[in-house]
Amino acid sequence: MSMIYFDNAATTYPKPECVYEQMDLTNRSLAFNAGRGSYALAQQSANIIDNLRKELLRMVNASNVAEVVLSSSATFALNQIIGGLGIEKGQYIYISPYEHNAVVRTLYNQRLFRDENKVADGEADNIKNHIIVMPLKDDGSIDIDRLRYEFSVHAPSYIFMTHVSNVTGCILPIEEVAAAAKEYGAVVTVDGSQALGLVPFDMAQSAVDFYVFAGHKTPYGPFGIGGFFIRNGRKLDTFIAGGTGSDSLNVRMPETGTVRYEPASPNVVAAAGLLAAVKGVNNAEIKIRLEKEMSLTHYMVDKLQKLHNVKLYLPPADRHVGIVALNVRGYKASEVGMILDADYGIAVRTGYHCAPLVHEFLDDREYLGVVRASMSMFTTVDEIDALVGALGEI
Repeated sequence: MSMIYFDNAATTYPKPECVYEQMDLTNRSLAFNAGRGSYALAQQSANIIDNLRKELLRMVNASNVAEVVLSSSATFALNQIIGGLGIEKGQYIYISPYEHNAVVRTLYNQRLFRDENKVADGEADNIKNHIIVMPLKDDGSIDIDRLRYEFSVHAPSYIFMTHVSNVTGCILPIEEVAAAAKEYGAVVTVDGSQALGLVPFDMAQSAVDFYVFAGHKTPYGPFGIGGFFIRNGRKLDTFIAGGTGSDSLNVRMPETGTVRYEPASPNVVAAAGLLAAVKGVNNAEIKIRLEKEMSLTHYMVDKLQKLHNVKLYLPPADRHVGIVALNVRGYKASEVGMILDADYGIAVRTGYHCAPLVHEFLDDREYLGVVRASMSMFTTVDEIDALVGALGEI
């Protein structure tokens, strides 16, 4: 039985053929330590990295306003940002309820959450505790009016919000929130792990300071590479240090340039794959991808709404793309996932999806999370029909 794949929010599959071809070619002939050798092939490896930066910056219209820092993943990038911002006690930090644990756990790990257990045990309450979760409307969209009021009462210093929810597929109003936050001088970080290459983003026209991406998701690249765009004029403390291949007698990390945030040998094979995936992709193509996935999403929702024992968790239709969260009454989410896999050869994701805050809003504890069906530009109507048919039989 061939697999029908609906776990694209975890990682898109398949990738475009050019990604596989370029990675194989690079692994066989250009897998050298870029930026570390003076010989010709090492320089060609370095050119792959340089060209990837240029393509990524072009992709979000950021060539004149930002630099791009490459890392091993979006999670690593968010750790670098949060660990490097120098957040102080007493500042107000706003996060959306949709945040992934790459944000939530990293903030907690930086001692930015109040630990009520320790307070109850009588330990000193020295944990930075001014974190405010953005309010939602009943339909799951950010309540901008209430958020503006919160800003007026507790002026934001930092904003962290995802661009597209990895649980419900809700497209968050990042530009509107960023513009409102900038009235108070807040630093704005957006997690674009489910968005870059799917939802248009123009950094030159945006108030966002840091925009994070995962190469293996919506850009259709491989595992092992991600990063963030950092607006010109912004600077982070170095959260991780090590060799950069230059200025090696200096015991401190460089003060300027992306090299400040990129210690260790770069993954040139993954970079080559991501370069192949994003090369030439422009806003016109991204809009086509968005329209296609929105169309597929609406098609799936329309079909599923006809199944009386399927419970759907839907954002507003005009802000919904690529991901459908659901449950089947009478089953735990994990049970549905196992049946779909074993009996129908359909791959979905089940559970809480590393996003702890939104599940309280969804009220899905009795199901132990949700079944998540996530699409890509390669998903077909026939595959959706197969999923809906299987759920109907269940």
